[in-house]
Amino acid sequence: MKLILRETVASLGNAGDVVNVKPGYARNYLLPQGLAYTASAANLQRIEAEAARREEQERRDYLEANRQAARLEDLTINVTARAGEEGQLFGSVTVRDICEKVEEAGIDFELDRRAVHLSEPIKSVGEHRVPIRFQSGVEVDLLVVVEAEED
Repeated sequence: MKLILRETVASLGNAGDVVNVKPGYARNYLLPQGLAYTASAANLQRIEAEAARREEQERRDYLEANRQAARLEDLTINVTARAGEEGQLFGSVTVRDICEKVEEAGIDFELDRRAVHLSEPIKSVGEHRVPIRFQSGVEVDLLVVVEAEED
């Protein structure tokens, strides 16, 4: 019996997959649990339309991420913070600080904090490369320059 999965089913397939299962498994488990529905011609067309729509959305997201990455690639963020004699900061520069500085720089989009992959807060003066990874897989390094605050 041919079915279309609504959800990912272990050892069977992912949501949207067309699978062939035994009639008893379909009638007694997959259909009553709402995990699948019959693979009629109309349902197959709907699945194909959803796949095309999803693919188009992924393409748009990828293009938007590339546009945002190009804007961030040319950007240098300057942060001033109190520091000791040897360049150690009294505090630290965090993901939140970086996102705020990017917003202040006048970028036409809001940088999601989850995209900033800072392994640990910046605690020293100097230039630091911070990786920005967008959800669509696009990655760019943002240059963050930390300077000591003048007394």
